[in-house]
Amino acid sequence: MIICICGPTGVGKTKMSIELAKHFRGIIINCDAMQVYKEMNIGTAKIKEEEKEGLKHYLLDIKNLNESFSVYEYQKEVRKIIEENKDKTIILVGGTGLYMKAALYDYEFREENIKQTYDNFSNQELYEMCLKKDKNMNIHINNRQRLIRFLNKTSVSNNKDKLLYDNVLFIGLTTSREKLYEIINKRVDEMFSEGLEKEAKTLFNKYPSSKALKTAIGYKELLPYFQKECSLEDVKDLIKKNSRHYAKRQYTWYKNQMNINWFSVDYENFNNTIKEVINTIKKTYSK
Repeated sequence: MIICICGPTGVGKTKMSIELAKHFRGIIINCDAMQVYKEMNIGTAKIKEEEKEGLKHYLLDIKNLNESFSVYEYQKEVRKIIEENKDKTIILVGGTGLYMKAALYDYEFREENIKQTYDNFSNQELYEMCLKKDKNMNIHINNRQRLIRFLNKTSVSNNKDKLLYDNVLFIGLTTSREKLYEIINKRVDEMFSEGLEKEAKTLFNKYPSSKALKTAIGYKELLPYFQKECSLEDVKDLIKKNSRHYAKRQYTWYKNQMNINWFSVDYENFNNTIKEVINTIKKTYSK
């Protein structure tokens, strides 16, 4: 069976994945777009080695920060792992909903025009090519960069609501907005206590052109601080704000894209939530 643990940032997905993997003797596959990168540890809340409890984890720390990694590549890698471990309980965990959907649904990516620069085409020609690709495209004709990016974008099949695997169960962890925001704010403070500023500065110096660093929450906000454009307190507040907004977007994605069994987390006694989830899984697969 495949168990998918979903939910917003900070809600407790990693801890739940460990407990379910122990109980069902499963393997864990990372489903977080930033945790595939080496060295981005504190800011991504990546699981520490001692927290893994000896369990096998896949697709963590597989790329350097000067390398690219797309959802198409993730899809290929994760499906290979699923095929090689189809006799085991597989647990997908992480907050990147698109990665999870691409892994499990009939999401067909086709690599086309990925490296084309279109230097020999006028804006008018690019615009007409984009309209041919999608008549509802609404990019302005003068925005050459976006037109090229649209043309280089991978295509996706129209059958992306069909699950490719049997025995897939989506487990969602949730809590009140007030509690989640409290957790997020506290976690950001803890990240700085653990050395996020130093980690980010080291990585920006080592990989100044890394796209991942410039887009990941917890890192991109620190770049203006390193350039002496804002204070550290401003950075902390912005990371908290962006993390809260990201959590809202995650909820929206999951609720619109997947059929999820939601569980309200008992933070006073997380074992209660673990037992509730395990019982639901057993009941589902005993039918």
